Amino acid sequence: MNSYLSFLQVFGGASLLLYQSFHESFRRPLYFKLILEQIYMVGVKSLPLVLITALSTGMVMALQFGLGLEKFGGKLYVPKIVSLSIIREMGPVFTSLMLAARVGAGITSEIGSMMVTQQIDAIRALGTSPIKKIVIPRILACLIALPLLCAFANAIGVYGGMYVGYNDLGLDPQFYMQKVFQTITLADYMSGFGKTFFFALFIAVISCYFGLNIKGGTKGVGTATTKSVVTASIFILVGDYFLTKFFWIIEQWLS
Repeated sequence: MNSYLSFLQVFGGASLLLYQSFHESFRRPLYFKLILEQIYMVGVKSLPLVLITALSTGMVMALQFGLGLEKFGGKLYVPKIVSLSIIREMGPVFTSLMLAARVGAGITSEIGSMMVTQQIDAIRALGTSPIKKIVIPRILACLIALPLLCAFANAIGVYGGMYVGYNDLGLDPQFYMQKVFQTITLADYMSGFGKTFFFALFIAVISCYFGLNIKGGTKGVGTATTKSVVTASIFILVGDYFLTKFFWIIEQWLS
């Protein structure tokens, strides 16, 4: 019962924070410098981690599917299975989970430290909105950086599968890429790519919410950081099911 109430409290608080951020984003001033700084922190600094994760995922999937399907003479289907899995699911979800771990923890601990040292109160005392100066730049940065990171992750993941297909499974690279382009449609790509905007909101809003609601002084910063990463990851994994179903319904409606 307590867990259920805690979930409702987090969901309600994060939804209210998102509404306030959306409402205040149309008011001046806009802190473009802060937004660019956050894009660098969220996107550029996360790029090596995301690329390593995507490359490893593509290589492992190609190897596992290749060795498994080889027994049944289905090794030629590896490019289709791996590319479709990465584009629709693995690329967006794994990229978002890595960002939730790295960026989500950083946002919560940074804002939490500002709360503990009363920097947020000082911002309010100066007549500036903490949401406008702290929350909105981080939300916009995640909305811009995560889809771009996902696009890089998809490309690197497919390349990793092709590398293993050529070196370990004996598949011709040209044949591999030909099957990839024959299999992947625009609907497949947009289905995975579209999820990243929702995942970005999950990461940014939940991390900011926990950071702004620190309790227990400096000790509470560590607890809130852990909670924000776990909560954002759960939202991503659970939300992935509903978003997959949502995009599937749209595809059926448009076809």
